[in-house]
Amino acid sequence: MARIPRQFIDELIARADIVEIIGARVQLKKAGREYRACCPFHNEKTPSFWVSPDKQFYHCFGCGAHGTVLGFLMEHDHMAFPEAVEELATRLGLEVPHEGGGAGAPKRADEPLYELMKDVARFYVEALAREPRARDYVVRRGLTPQTCEHFGIGYAPNSWNDLLRRFGGTEAGRKALSETGMIIERERGQIRDGERHYDRFRDRLMFPIRDARGRTIAFGGRIIEAGEPKYLNSPETVLFHKGRELYGLYETRRARTNLARLLIVEGYMDTVRLHQAGIDYAVATLGTATTPEHLRRLFRLVPSVVFAFDGDRAGRAAAWRALQQALPEVREGREIRFLFLPEGHDPDTLVGEEGKEAFEARLQDALPLSEYLVRELSQQAELGHADGRARFAENARPLFLKVPEGVYRELLLERLAEVVGLGPQRLRELWMPGAPAPAAEPPAPAPSRPRTAVTAGRGSLVRQAIVSLLHHPQIAAEVTAAERAGLEASDEPGVALLRELLDDLQAHPAQLAAQVVQRWHDREGGESLKKLLEREGVITAAPAAAGELRGAVARLADLAAGRRLEALEAKSRSTPLTEHELQEFQSLMSKLGHRRGGGA
Repeated sequence: MARIPRQFIDELIARADIVEIIGARVQLKKAGREYRACCPFHNEKTPSFWVSPDKQFYHCFGCGAHGTVLGFLMEHDHMAFPEAVEELATRLGLEVPHEGGGAGAPKRADEPLYELMKDVARFYVEALAREPRARDYVVRRGLTPQTCEHFGIGYAPNSWNDLLRRFGGTEAGRKALSETGMIIERERGQIRDGERHYDRFRDRLMFPIRDARGRTIAFGGRIIEAGEPKYLNSPETVLFHKGRELYGLYETRRARTNLARLLIVEGYMDTVRLHQAGIDYAVATLGTATTPEHLRRLFRLVPSVVFAFDGDRAGRAAAWRALQQALPEVREGREIRFLFLPEGHDPDTLVGEEGKEAFEARLQDALPLSEYLVRELSQQAELGHADGRARFAENARPLFLKVPEGVYRELLLERLAEVVGLGPQRLRELWMPGAPAPAAEPPAPAPSRPRTAVTAGRGSLVRQAIVSLLHHPQIAAEVTAAERAGLEASDEPGVALLRELLDDLQAHPAQLAAQVVQRWHDREGGESLKKLLEREGVITAAPAAAGELRGAVARLADLAAGRRLEALEAKSRSTPLTEHELQEFQSLMSKLGHRRGGGA
């Protein structure tokens, strides 16, 4: 049977953001270097569920649930391992490879739907080539043939059933079209010619919406003559979730590997025209307001996001909604700005009129979120007197409280306090009575058992060596073949796992603790590794950890050699040693004497 290569699993673990994945399902709160929440796997009132971005690992101190990001998807979303890998790979825009014999991985239930959408997209492209009215419209909108090909733009024929006849000739075909939202079922009493369904999109320019892997999952259709609605989008389906997807993100990631910022616009045509002009980092929301899920996804890719809105009333209203959605996601290291275009323009028309350089110059003057917030609230109150400033403060308070604790929140408080005319500490006291002033981040929970030194008891030597490898897998390369050979004679508890861990990491290097834990998911010793990782804090930096690891390995080898020497001494008192045993005895004496004399 085909299997997923180990290297690909390692890459998934390394590239995934466990905080983002779990945070989309559980309300996490930052606590020091980690995040905490009430456990999703058992009922509790006091948070005991912790997520470590450094380890890419989660653990509940209440029920004991623990694991990597793949383990969380399997446990929380009830996925089989291949499904969890597929889900994570899709989010990262990766294709899951398979190796080995057999016919490959079993097909997922939704694969035929992806194939159908691919065929539908091709059908629309072919229809565009046949329809002069649609081609004329494309030319009037300034789109080049290359742009249409790049985005897969097509045309839905002006018919109630062209698509239905092409792909819905069987009951299974009609069911698939219905599941993907491409056809609509008529109400009773409206059935025509015995047909209960009709095409959703008719006489529209069609924009295929692609997921991170480039698969068509939905469509947006723009009317080419007068009519309403101007834009029509696919409904929510098993493939398509509006609050998660962004139009143009797949094309943006294909165009650039060094993304520094993303520009969020409102429409398909805006995105396409901006890409055509060379601003190939524009994406659009899909008939819905920007969601926290959108922002979390974007901030995994870039540190800076710019919203571009039309300068009219509708654009300003959309911008204010975007700000409110963005507040829970702002924090240090993330930048959100707002660009308002001249009245009567949208990105499509403006970039066509003034070109790339002039449009990008506007981006440099986009308002930071904090200044946009102050500007909007200032327009709702007269700041020249106490009443107006009090109103400003009252309007600002619920918005401020949406911002997560941290440096950004404190800086925003200072800015708002400046407008109100109070000190930041006094404003905090009024907005959050009884809340303490910000202090150092609370420490992570104390380890279940204290960390022991390398020179402590025998059992702790094995544990310390394994913990060093878990936190810094790359230091396995520092252990020499001679040092590794010294472990063969050791019979300390857990040393077999240590030997296997060393051999695996030397043959297949890793960089993260979660990669190591995932490799041992179904292997003997896997649970022990998880427990060591969740109980032990980060011990030291990699260079020092390498020294500790080698010291522990050498000490374990010495302990094994010492026991063998004692056994040979005991035997010699009753039975003469063989020539081989005598040579071994002398070698052990020399080895241990050298170590002790050299201050190992």
